[in-house]
Amino acid sequence: MKKYEMIYKSIEEDILNGVFQVGDYLPTEKELTTIYQVSRDTVRKSLTMLVEERLIRKIHGSGSQVIKHEQINFPIAELTSYQELVLKHGIHSKTNVISIHRLIVDSSLSKLTGFPIHSIVWKITRQRVVDDSPSVLDIDYLSQKIIPEITRSVAENSIYDYLENELHLDISYAQKEITIDQIREQDKILLDIGSEHHVVSIKSKVYLANHQQFQFTDSRHKLEKFKFVDFAKRKH
Repeated sequence: MKKYEMIYKSIEEDILNGVFQVGDYLPTEKELTTIYQVSRDTVRKSLTMLVEERLIRKIHGSGSQVIKHEQINFPIAELTSYQELVLKHGIHSKTNVISIHRLIVDSSLSKLTGFPIHSIVWKITRQRVVDDSPSVLDIDYLSQKIIPEITRSVAENSIYDYLENELHLDISYAQKEITIDQIREQDKILLDIGSEHHVVSIKSKVYLANHQQFQFTDSRHKLEKFKFVDFAKRKH
């Protein structure tokens, strides 16, 4: 491990263990060069990594300030829309709709999504910004047969609200698969990922009460932003 990586890890541990609290300022670059017996360039590389990981921010004329970094509980077992999660936890969030277009399902897309070959789906790509930090990339595929039209306004707000209250669809259950995936180029750009090489991917096939699949989602999350939780009860 290089010196700047060792310094980054040391300061990261101090932040996560509460040695430096949110709002505190780290020692100055000059002080850090003395503490760690390294050059200022090495210290700056370490601080850049901390900025990229959203642990500190650089304030001109003031120094390096520790910023909010607690994780948000993301319930795995519940079939909850992102907007419902935002409202429940009081999260400061904004949705940016990157694209909406229709696709004809080919064999590879059918294997990924579960939709029949030659069927038509909406593909919607959305960036979720939490506390001014890009944190989630949602890629949704929706059956056009079940959902004939969808607008950018609906995608910016709540697709589930539209489906349930406008189209009167009965959303019932989902099959989920959770993996740690290697980042893709789209992840790097839309999630503004620094030195991290992985994201948490939650892939969901979602069904109506009549057992028709209407949605496939690949929801890609930054590792440091969310905790994925479940509730388990033992049968008696």
